[in-house]
Amino acid sequence: MNIPRKVRLVEVGPRDGLQNEKQPISVADKVRLVDDLTAAGLGYVEVGSFVSPKWVPQMAGSAEVFAQIQRKAGVTYAALAPNLKGFEAAVESGVKEVAVFAAASESFSQKNINCSIAESLERFVPVMEAAKANGISVRGYVSCVLGCPYDGEVPAEQVAAVAAELYAMGCYEVSLGDTIGTGTAGATRHLINVVGTRVPRDKLAGHFHDTFGQAVANIHASLLEGIAVFDSSVAGLGGCPYAKGATGNVATEDVLYLLNGMGIETGIDMDKLVDAGQRICAVLGKENGSRVARAILAKQS
Repeated sequence: MNIPRKVRLVEVGPRDGLQNEKQPISVADKVRLVDDLTAAGLGYVEVGSFVSPKWVPQMAGSAEVFAQIQRKAGVTYAALAPNLKGFEAAVESGVKEVAVFAAASESFSQKNINCSIAESLERFVPVMEAAKANGISVRGYVSCVLGCPYDGEVPAEQVAAVAAELYAMGCYEVSLGDTIGTGTAGATRHLINVVGTRVPRDKLAGHFHDTFGQAVANIHASLLEGIAVFDSSVAGLGGCPYAKGATGNVATEDVLYLLNGMGIETGIDMDKLVDAGQRICAVLGKENGSRVARAILAKQS
């Protein structure tokens, strides 16, 4: 398998990264983060989520964020829209691409969205139909692909079945999420080999959390399997409210450092990316979660 010459990074910091923060984050700070990220060269940013504020309070201002960001030509500004109500709100906000999510684990599906995997997929049918009618692209997520906090090991064949369902429903791309960050390089390659029999590899993406410090290694393993799209979060922001102990998404800066070192094209400016991460970390009053960003900043001081 040839290593991709170009990789697309899907920046999930403004949504997946901020959704678990306890303190309120202003619309202005969210807008600044999105604009900083696109100024750094990110071509795909997941801006927010159209879900009930009761479940995810931090995403309550997503419509306002979409209304105020400085949209750049060629950039995809996406939102999570797990049901028809959320989809309709996203369309009203001018969203051209939405994401839906399912789990590869029955227990996680019940804890996360209070329904079975099959029921969750059924809920997406009206969303997919409405998206097709409105010319909206849909991206799919599968959670717990390399382990579940409740069920433990998740069979790769089970992941493949869920991914195949999303792809067949019309998701143009399916992101495989190591939600609790327990995956290893070998398990990652095995997973891609199995899922790749059901969904074309050029329609797959990787979404790795760094709980056990393996996210960058797993991305490298994915590159060896021909995967060319990865989700990441500036400054390593994020986690999962339904997965105790799960740390943030892999830091965009850390992934970019790997890709730069391999001569893989991304179009992203590292210095501007580090600045964006530092700015939002200052707002949150927390340390930058990117090892690369911390090293660069230490060198500058």
